[in-house]
Amino acid sequence: MLFVHSAGSYWSEVHYKDQLPFAFKQASYLVVGILGALFIRNKSFVRLPMFWIGTYILSILFLIGVLIPGIGVVRNGSQSWISLGFMNFQPAELAKIAVLGMLSFSLANEKKSKLKLYTQATFILLLPISFIMLQPDFGSAFVLIVAAFILLFAAGLPLKFFVTIGMTGIIALVALIASAPYRLARIQSFLDPWNDPLGTGFQAIQSLLAVGPAGLFGFGYGNSRQKFLYLPEPQNDFIFSILLEETGFIGGFIIISAFVLFFTTGFILASRVKIRSYQLTIIGFTSLLAIQTFLNMGVVTGLLPVTGVTLPFISYGGSSLVTTWGIIGIILNLANDSLKEGRR
Repeated sequence: MLFVHSAGSYWSEVHYKDQLPFAFKQASYLVVGILGALFIRNKSFVRLPMFWIGTYILSILFLIGVLIPGIGVVRNGSQSWISLGFMNFQPAELAKIAVLGMLSFSLANEKKSKLKLYTQATFILLLPISFIMLQPDFGSAFVLIVAAFILLFAAGLPLKFFVTIGMTGIIALVALIASAPYRLARIQSFLDPWNDPLGTGFQAIQSLLAVGPAGLFGFGYGNSRQKFLYLPEPQNDFIFSILLEETGFIGGFIIISAFVLFFTTGFILASRVKIRSYQLTIIGFTSLLAIQTFLNMGVVTGLLPVTGVTLPFISYGGSSLVTTWGIIGIILNLANDSLKEGRR
């Protein structure tokens, strides 16, 4: 909340002068998210396979709807949002949860043959990925694919399955880059952002100019320079740049340590759950947030090409924050049995 206010205050004043500041909107999303997590934590429906089938179908309908002109909202070249009036909803966020939940309960069914299991898992993953790429939203697709691979690995699928899917994925990735010149330009700007400092390399350079000079303690809260229209929409995907600029290495270390503790806790909870479907679901959701965090931080610090992925819990945005807290509610629900036994 503090860094949404700091990072977005000037951008909000310039571009959204007649609207509520980002921090006030984020506060309302936070309340909705936490209340939703508390509600989900105590409900048994998230433990039912039919719930995940219904959620999966609903997410597919939303992914189709967002591609229809007049329904989908275009932002930054991607038609990835549906306007709800008070906020923009991103169907890809729901699809991530639905796909991993559906996969987890499907993979836990030991009565299915291996061929049927592989075919079903591939279909469950590829159908929403196809619609997400049509938006196009490469970042969400990448996060979902990697999290799904971790889930499939945890489920015990053989190595040959990953080799086959991996080779197919590499071919598809090359084809996607070749079919869209802007993706190739992003790769080139990642290798040398100063080759096009006012174009494809602009965001990466401005982010590094925020992170690099910050030193050990940063410039202090509210004293970022890059948020003054140098770094585009600093309250969103590049909020970690502003956080590092204002708090330095120490602040970044604290945030990264908190994330590591969070993910470690998630996997420990998964190891203590006795029901296979619940265990896989917790692994899938923890992996999803971990991959998204690593990808966002990698982009901000120049380790990875620029991709539009939010930083869980910290970036501004209703869809991201509410669905992240929804994931927390589901994890606590499924881990409830082990928590009742007194093991913390």
